[in-house]
Amino acid sequence: MGKNKRQKHLSHGKKSKPQKQHPLTRPSGISKPQPSKPKSDSTTTIKPQHRQPVLPFHPSENILLIGEGDLSFSNSLITHHACKHITATVYESSPSELLEKYPHVAENIKAIEEGGGVVRYGVDAMKMKPFTIQKLDNGRREGLMDRIFFNFPHVGGKTKDINRQVRYNQELLVSFFKNALPSLLPKSGSSIIVTLFEGEPYTLWNIRDLGRHSGLEVKRSWRFQASAYPGYRHARTLGVVKGKNGEIGGGWKGEERAARSYEFVRKGEGVVMGLGKKGKESSDDEDEDEDMEDGESLQSDEKEEQWEGLDGEDIHEEESGTENDDEDEDGD
Repeated sequence: MGKNKRQKHLSHGKKSKPQKQHPLTRPSGISKPQPSKPKSDSTTTIKPQHRQPVLPFHPSENILLIGEGDLSFSNSLITHHACKHITATVYESSPSELLEKYPHVAENIKAIEEGGGVVRYGVDAMKMKPFTIQKLDNGRREGLMDRIFFNFPHVGGKTKDINRQVRYNQELLVSFFKNALPSLLPKSGSSIIVTLFEGEPYTLWNIRDLGRHSGLEVKRSWRFQASAYPGYRHARTLGVVKGKNGEIGGGWKGEERAARSYEFVRKGEGVVMGLGKKGKESSDDEDEDEDMEDGESLQSDEKEEQWEGLDGEDIHEEESGTENDDEDEDGD
């Protein structure tokens, strides 16, 4: 039998079983590959989340503002937030000096005074006297203010050395805290609010530590939103900036820069253990958007109390003050 016939004979002898196909298995330890997600278009714009701005005051409270520049912030508090007891202070010694720096300031002064507020001139944060009231029953003096604001403090261009600039601004803030603390009402919750630009050199000032050394502590901090104060414009302390063609404007706009507000209270009034998030100081990385509770305002009909204001004549002769002549200057 030839070779081909033998092979043919064998193939007809026993039918071969069809081979059973086994599904492929994956070795242990290797996870199932996930379908790849389509790559996002790098040009897609992520819409920012708009949070409710923090307004750390009640319209009925007594509010003191230091270093107010062109007074647009104080104007907004009265015009748009219905604040009734505003005392706005400026470093400039007279209305004429203020008007020379900010030609538009007259309308802000008018709005403040017609709204029941007061504008005080020649007030230096480093030397100011406290705002107090005298109790006739015991003769003791007590602070008057529910809230004290100091927006964008800065000593000015005294030196280009960054270390000295940091030290000078730290001295400014420590003096301010020392002088402002006696002006607070002696009730729990009265506070001092300081707003600074974010980033260096402002983070080098270590404002939290300065407050602690001054008998204060940060209750919370939040991102400052200039848009919450219609009409407010960041005023540079050298005055209105004019362009090359002489037109008003130009330069950077402070209200468009990232800034953070820090609310200081007396030591022991800030962090309260066991109250959860509302009782804790917020960190630098989070926005605290809790609503402010209605503060108790000073009753205007308390006839037994007398108010002593600032005597501006002997407190505006500080050489440095809060003036600022450098390129990256601050001011309210």
